[in-house]
Amino acid sequence: MPQAEVDGLTINYDVQGEGEPLLLIPYLSADHACYAFQLPAYTEHFSCVAIDLPGSGESDKPTGPYSTDGYADQVATFLGAIGIERAHVAGVSLGAAVGIHLAARHPDRVRSLSLHSGWHASDPYLKSVVEQWRTMAPALPTVADLVVQGLFPWCFTPEMYNDRPEFVDTLVDFVRSRPAQPVDAFLAQTDAVIAHDASAVLREIDVPTLITFGARDLVCSPRFAEPLNSGIGGSELVVFEHLSHAGLHEDPETFNRATLDFLLRQRS
Repeated sequence: MPQAEVDGLTINYDVQGEGEPLLLIPYLSADHACYAFQLPAYTEHFSCVAIDLPGSGESDKPTGPYSTDGYADQVATFLGAIGIERAHVAGVSLGAAVGIHLAARHPDRVRSLSLHSGWHASDPYLKSVVEQWRTMAPALPTVADLVVQGLFPWCFTPEMYNDRPEFVDTLVDFVRSRPAQPVDAFLAQTDAVIAHDASAVLREIDVPTLITFGARDLVCSPRFAEPLNSGIGGSELVVFEHLSHAGLHEDPETFNRATLDFLLRQRS
């Protein structure tokens, strides 16, 4: 897989498809492969560049703490390093938080912005959830065990667990098949989640923006919809009534249809 040098770090990424570049930023602990259910739809229309953020996947894992604005600066430099002047940008959860800062701090790099299960600033409830994960991380054998036991129940609906156990098993196998993330790198990424606050920069975003939430998401629930939607001028809001935090996995058909509709309208 291709790699790029960014500020002394090696950044791993994947490129699939043809068309205008679409940068895909993963969520907490995940690598570029977390968009596996989106690529078949997206690559028909875009050149999809999926990145491993520092601290995850095959990218370097520097000592933390990490920050969402620091990640945004690294991603902007990464785009330049691989020869992309401007890209459509999509991010889920932590990836969405990074995308907010990327669009605000480096507007010349962003053509459109898609924020999925994101938030403008961490509130006490979100911080409490993440602190639970931080407590569990050192006590479990691997970060993959933490994701399966600690994060999955927050990311999917009870119906998926009860009605589609085989699919849950498939996702568990998928998580365990990806490059192992060290505990200290996971904790450094959670530092970025807990400290995230982009409240002051939302109004600096001046690109077409899609905001999506799962109505049944507790972690990044639609409680964050109004601040994001009103803070980013002209943004569009979609709420998936039947989904939780990881709608891109639980119902990729619905997720892809809504998100691709927006992306196709933003092409030059």
